[in-house]
Amino acid sequence: MISKRCPANVPVKDRNASLCDLLIQVLELSLVRGCFSGGGFQSPDGGGFRGRGGGRGTPRGRGGRGGRGGRGGFGGGKKVLIEPHRHEGVFICRGKEDALVTKNMVVGESVYGEKRISVEEGETKIEYRAWNPFRSKLAAAILGGVDQIHIKPGAKVMYLGAASGTTVSHVSDIVGPEGLVYAVEFSHRSGRDLLNVAKKRTNIIPIIEDARHPHKYRMLVGMVDVIFADVAQPDQTRIVALNAHNFLKNGGHFVISIKANCIDSTAAPEAVFASEVKKMSAENMKPQEQLTLEPYERDHAVVVGIYRPPPKQKK
Repeated sequence: MISKRCPANVPVKDRNASLCDLLIQVLELSLVRGCFSGGGFQSPDGGGFRGRGGGRGTPRGRGGRGGRGGRGGFGGGKKVLIEPHRHEGVFICRGKEDALVTKNMVVGESVYGEKRISVEEGETKIEYRAWNPFRSKLAAAILGGVDQIHIKPGAKVMYLGAASGTTVSHVSDIVGPEGLVYAVEFSHRSGRDLLNVAKKRTNIIPIIEDARHPHKYRMLVGMVDVIFADVAQPDQTRIVALNAHNFLKNGGHFVISIKANCIDSTAAPEAVFASEVKKMSAENMKPQEQLTLEPYERDHAVVVGIYRPPPKQKK
């Protein structure tokens, strides 16, 4: 059974860990309530949606060229600019504070209560949706400066652990009408919300099934370019590998979110991450990049890699 929660038999580390989790929840709540009224989300370092490394834009931390002017909810009615992020299909809203956004595929609709902004481009208006890194591991990785996400316009993506569709909706925005998102979620309760999201987004194919049994949905899924996984299960690397063997192209890529406490609550997070990377290598999954998701998620890491890479050509 796949769900977004840790297994019930995983013990809590100690009171300090619980207090830390509570403080993170309070911080997230305060951000969601207040930051857009003054111009975007503000991260703990005081820099809006500014992560570490190249998270704000190009590898040096600057956004791409261009920029479109607009008015809307992010800046409390003030002028803002939309600039392309170095990850294709992702954008930065520049106002009083910076915010990560995606181009809304379903204009006028919010998925999880996120803020929207309309920007004039010539004679047309384009709507963007705020992408909250406290509610999305992928957004947290982007703001953390991940080098590649391999999710881009036109890509075919398998999303394992889709939950109610929060991040799936932003992936839908990124891949656009020419791309596809196969969203796999086992929980029927979350699956109902996912189905509602998919009704308005024609590039999402919801699959309410256990990701441990990819043969059950093999007739629904074609070969994909990328697998993104956020299943928070002790055997999550095996789950991803099973789906990769069935659906991921040779030379395709994977992005895996690892929650250390859900795999082994007694070991140090760094040891858990290293163990999972070793398991990936044994499944023809070659890790290429790893980074933690702090300050957005505690004891989480994202691993990005390539599946069955082509053999190196001899010189």
